[in-house]
Amino acid sequence: MNTNRAEYLAQTYADTILRLSYTYLKNTHDAQDICQTVFVRLLTHPQKFESPAHEKAYILRMTANACKDMLKSPWRRKTCGLEVCADVPAPEAEDGSVLAAVNDLPARYRSVIYLYYYEGYPAAEIGKILGIPTATVHTRLARGRARLKTALGGIDHGQTI
Repeated sequence: MNTNRAEYLAQTYADTILRLSYTYLKNTHDAQDICQTVFVRLLTHPQKFESPAHEKAYILRMTANACKDMLKSPWRRKTCGLEVCADVPAPEAEDGSVLAAVNDLPARYRSVIYLYYYEGYPAAEIGKILGIPTATVHTRLARGRARLKTALGGIDHGQTI
């Protein structure tokens, strides 16, 4: 990689790319990510330009397209900034609650119970995540349920967790 080229691009276009990205994304960190993405593309796929004006137009188009890609990405549509969620308190585990009982389980049972019931993963996927056989996941789920039943006083309302 040519460090002179990287320095030239950063000195010449960094502010322009950041400003354009910010106008699209309204977020400084996302604009910085786009700037980095554009520079990486320019450095890994060098182009020959007819003139400095052609180079600038190409970089601005690349920046706009990268911003549009980010805006329409599924990840961005399903997430929100931390500032939006700052006022939402974390749930408190009350004494005698199921969450408190799950938190009191040994880690090997707690992890499979959490992934299965709270995150909705199937046993086979939990096995892949934890690096254990699927049969072990089923065993730990059964033993974890038994411990939860004991911890919660053996109450059975005909439902699973």
